[in-house]
Amino acid sequence: MTDFLDEKRKEITDRLTELKPLVDEYTRLEAAASALAGVRGSSSTGATTTATPRRRGPGRPRGSRTSTATKTAKAARKPGRPAGRRAGRRKGSGTRAAEALSFVQGQPGITIPELAAKMGIKQNYLYRVLPGLEQEGKVKKQGRGWHPKK
Repeated sequence: MTDFLDEKRKEITDRLTELKPLVDEYTRLEAAASALAGVRGSSSTGATTTATPRRRGPGRPRGSRTSTATKTAKAARKPGRPAGRRAGRRKGSGTRAAEALSFVQGQPGITIPELAAKMGIKQNYLYRVLPGLEQEGKVKKQGRGWHPKK
């Protein structure tokens, strides 16, 4: 019994010795991340710091325009911009949709999480793209999987 306990104590001591440099590195990186948290600038990832939410500038709140103000705004619209076209998200070129379609054709029954992992993108994008392909008649959904339409 004593040999067993001595052996386990030695294993634990060896493992602690092995992990010590990693814990030290973690502590240094954590200190560096908190030091950089207050510095403004471009950051490639926001995983370790929390970004402060952006506030809208001064002016009217959304939806507070009266009908007269709306008419004035429409009259002041720049020429050349169609009246029905609103500013917002641009329509994509469809390259991701084409890529998703090729994966669906190559592996019928593929799910969105599997597809996102293969394409290296987030799932929420595909939840918008695949129903669009379904409306175009290129794919169909059966259960959780997506299949090409014949």
